[in-house]
Amino acid sequence: MKIINGRLFLPGSDDLTKASVHIVDGRISAIGEAADAAHSDEVFDAAGGIVAPGLVDLCCNLREPGTGQKGNIASETRAAARGGFTTVCASPETSPVNDSGAVTHLIRDVAEARSPVRVLPVGAVTRGLEGDLLSDMAGLSSAGCVALGNGGRGVRNARILRRCMAYAKTFGLTVMFSPENQALAADGYAHDGLVASRLGLLGIPEVAETASVMEMLLLAEETGVRLHLSQLSSARSVEMVADARRRGISVTSDVAMHQLLYTEDALAGFDSRFHVRPPLRAEADRQALVAGVRDGVIDAIVSQHQPHDTAAKQAPLGATEPGLSTIESTLSMGLMLVGRGELTLPALLRSLTAGPASILGRNASLEVDASADLCIFDPDATWTPGEGTLVSAGHNAPMLDDAIPGVVKLTLCEGRVAWGAGSF
Repeated sequence: MKIINGRLFLPGSDDLTKASVHIVDGRISAIGEAADAAHSDEVFDAAGGIVAPGLVDLCCNLREPGTGQKGNIASETRAAARGGFTTVCASPETSPVNDSGAVTHLIRDVAEARSPVRVLPVGAVTRGLEGDLLSDMAGLSSAGCVALGNGGRGVRNARILRRCMAYAKTFGLTVMFSPENQALAADGYAHDGLVASRLGLLGIPEVAETASVMEMLLLAEETGVRLHLSQLSSARSVEMVADARRRGISVTSDVAMHQLLYTEDALAGFDSRFHVRPPLRAEADRQALVAGVRDGVIDAIVSQHQPHDTAAKQAPLGATEPGLSTIESTLSMGLMLVGRGELTLPALLRSLTAGPASILGRNASLEVDASADLCIFDPDATWTPGEGTLVSAGHNAPMLDDAIPGVVKLTLCEGRVAWGAGSF
């Protein structure tokens, strides 16, 4: 296969280079003049679009194993491919929870048979994600888990959290924690700010996150574990991560794309779609998160994809289930930030490719002999998320029936067409 007339994004460079890419046996065999000279029976004309490494998502809920009501591996990985993702990390929040090698093998087997993209399971650090007893971390790693995490749930006991980190360090495992002090968060479901006060919503204070961040950073410093803080939502958390890095603590972090685009104001109309956890916070927090991505303090942007059936979002706000269906629109939301001048295109693409890949100890690049994981998209074309266009089983998308930028023309995973086969 040969890709022509595309503008290549090369991680490490801020420039887009017009060049061809030649692919043989699932790997990039030539770039530039050598690719121009190579013969191929299949030619894809990128027509001025951007050719980037396949996007990598560190937090995606695939809903399998589960009931199938909210989606499954087949539906949600197809949605991921439509969004330009070639690698997704499957959250341990499944039913049953991915806290054993048997569940990990099930996820891998189903993904091998039904997924057009690469699925990397994340194992649960505690049994049932209940925060009480350690899971079989070594067994989960042996079964194929790339990291261990708590999903969106807190670890209530600091002693258990310390044991999790010490055990993970022993086996050289990365731990991914979404920081939240459950006692401080209590029954809240919105940011404890002006909008919650005006509407009478139960708030989750910023300190529910920052207290947990501080605890995790101190324990990571003591144990030496590779700590990844997932789905930060506050300005203070970004400051704490930056300070921890200056002190030599091995910590990385990510932010959900919707946290970069929306604030607590999205709940002003009691719109249950924007009931998310951690909650959307104030404008100052949003700006600090965007700055964290620009400055590299935040290494990756995640989709935090959580597809829901219609009933899950049709109730009084506090009774609805948190989460947005975002994996198809993550790139588009990022391009909206680029259009507003808040992020550069290279910073956006780094945080969706090389940044998350490095956290997994992997490489996301366009270079000869690299795996042909590619996302080809037109940043100027628009599409409209809606009932007839969304691939995910969850239609709880942040933008419905509005034209948004960024159309993925072709997604390749190991040289295989995952999305856009009709373009040749």
